[in-house]
Amino acid sequence: MTDNTAGESILNSSFSGSPYAQPIDLPSSIDELIDYSEHDQSEYSVSNNLWYKEAIFYEVYVRAFSDVEGTGNGGISGITSKLDYLHSLGVDCIWLLPIYPSPLKDDGYDVADYCDIHPDYGTLNDFKILVNAVHERNMKIIADFIPNHCSEQHKWFQAARKDRNSPYRDYFVWTDDPILYKEARIIFLDVEPSNWTYDEVAGQYYWHRFFKEQPDLNFDNPKVQEEMLNIMKFWLDIGIDGFRVDAVPYLFERDGTSCENLPETHIFLKTMRKFVDDNYPGRIMLAEACQMPNEVRKYFGEGVGDEFHMGFHFPVMPRIFMAIKRGEGSCLKEIMDQTPEIPATCQWVTFLRNHDELTLEMVTLDERKEMWSFYAPEPRMKINLGIRRRLAPLLGNDQRKIELAYSLLFTLPGSPIIYYGDEICMGDNIWLEDRHGVRTPMQWNDTPPNGGFSESKNYCYSKVLDDPIYGYQRVNVNDAQRDPSSLYNIIRTMINRRRKHLAFGHGTFTYVQTNNSHIFAFLRICGIDKMLCVHNLSDQPQKAFLYLREGFVTYGRRHSVAPTSGANKRSTLHPPIQTDRQSHYLVDILTDHQYMIDMEGKVAVEFEPYSFYWFSMGEITTLTADFGPRSRDLRRKSISSSSSISSVATPYLLPKPSNLTDI
Repeated sequence: MTDNTAGESILNSSFSGSPYAQPIDLPSSIDELIDYSEHDQSEYSVSNNLWYKEAIFYEVYVRAFSDVEGTGNGGISGITSKLDYLHSLGVDCIWLLPIYPSPLKDDGYDVADYCDIHPDYGTLNDFKILVNAVHERNMKIIADFIPNHCSEQHKWFQAARKDRNSPYRDYFVWTDDPILYKEARIIFLDVEPSNWTYDEVAGQYYWHRFFKEQPDLNFDNPKVQEEMLNIMKFWLDIGIDGFRVDAVPYLFERDGTSCENLPETHIFLKTMRKFVDDNYPGRIMLAEACQMPNEVRKYFGEGVGDEFHMGFHFPVMPRIFMAIKRGEGSCLKEIMDQTPEIPATCQWVTFLRNHDELTLEMVTLDERKEMWSFYAPEPRMKINLGIRRRLAPLLGNDQRKIELAYSLLFTLPGSPIIYYGDEICMGDNIWLEDRHGVRTPMQWNDTPPNGGFSESKNYCYSKVLDDPIYGYQRVNVNDAQRDPSSLYNIIRTMINRRRKHLAFGHGTFTYVQTNNSHIFAFLRICGIDKMLCVHNLSDQPQKAFLYLREGFVTYGRRHSVAPTSGANKRSTLHPPIQTDRQSHYLVDILTDHQYMIDMEGKVAVEFEPYSFYWFSMGEITTLTADFGPRSRDLRRKSISSSSSISSVATPYLLPKPSNLTDI
């Protein structure tokens, strides 16, 4: 276990004899005991149903999270049993991956029944208990909704393929000519040769954008649209707080187009949004559109936002890894420059890793080769146009890098998502097929044989990681909770501090100039709440001047800023730093170290490798001896006990099964 004062001593020693700005010493006091029981949003968010703009989301693969019934499969009741863990971490909203009955060709995204629970996971009554328990803790819960396609085993498709006169025949897209829609790309290039598959029983080809076992639904049929609204009503009536809507760009097809982002799609999405707003105010829709930000912008709709409340910002994710690999942030700046403004009631959603591959669809060919070479040196680490690895292995199990990545995630515009297990540095198993290597059981403790995930001794849906680096004996929740310097506790602290600042959920985003390309700095401002976020992306100590004057006399790019009054009203100009006395003080809310900005709007800062600061501007009076205890700097140099770590980490691989050939 690392001494919890190590990070603070490292930070202080780096300034010894330095001509750079000195941290202001604060009186010592008893370590603060943070109360993590509150999950309240700001008054603004509550009164305007904007809870999602300040929320921390947590993605749960139900099968992998917790098995309380001894079946070897995680289930709904298992999640209910672990809600206090998620609540303590600081999670505001749980996102459940597909829970529907399914043959599991695509891990539940091939739905066989939209209005029931997969029998491996439990029952509808179990789900209702979960929803109520979530709400009792002032948390939210959303679930995956897959309108674009269903399973070939769904009763609709079975009826459609057997009878051309069936009312369900027109629920799907059929043709005798598989050249139709030839401009549409094939998404699963490694397994599907075409978007059309011939069905012997139906005597025609049917359309599918993903696996052939997932026929696309025909949204030109009003009955299909009605079915989708009825499905939404079913789950919203149970009490869920919204949907992560899968594969939204592909709902309609038109010959001569890419069959993506069509106008007809947006018309139906506006219908969905109106249905939710009229009948279930405060519930949300999150768009899964793996597109560049200018295309995703269309899915927020027009005016104040009449389509999705939230949308994933996919291109940010690979560029966080790219920036850490390169040690400089120009790629992040470029993608943020391409990110358009969105309505004030909407929000981006960001993440580091999830249940799929780290997609490299939206980088250049040279960048893709660069990322594959560095982060996926083994062929089995690659899949489709991406990398199938978890966060800790990707970053060489170096906690400095992992904390840096989370700092970027928590401070860039958007509501962040944590993928289950990443908060404790879980590893992966690349010898499992498809994406199953990043969907192994959650590691709760060091109890054999399943690390607290399940008491089943005869069956487990997937082997729990059991290796010298990431095995459950070494990496588990119990140990992480006890270690004050663990990633789990660092994230917990970050979430708690983030929650106190409106700027992260509602603020403007403005770059800050520096004289050092390794330093990536920006301002987040919402009213009087001003946050300066500064990151050293390199593996070496750095010094930098930050030039702040321009950030206070000009507008920054406005990423979903809360209006001061009235719909979409812009905030007034921030006062120049020369006349805004409050903004001369910088206080790092993670360590409480304080700095001064000179009258020219310049501050000099030193950085340890991969270090970062969340400076609040103007909080000095809240941090004197009369106003409460000093926070601990729990950040440490590395997860490794070694005094130095190579910037290029050698990936640890589980032993290759003897019956498996290289791919």
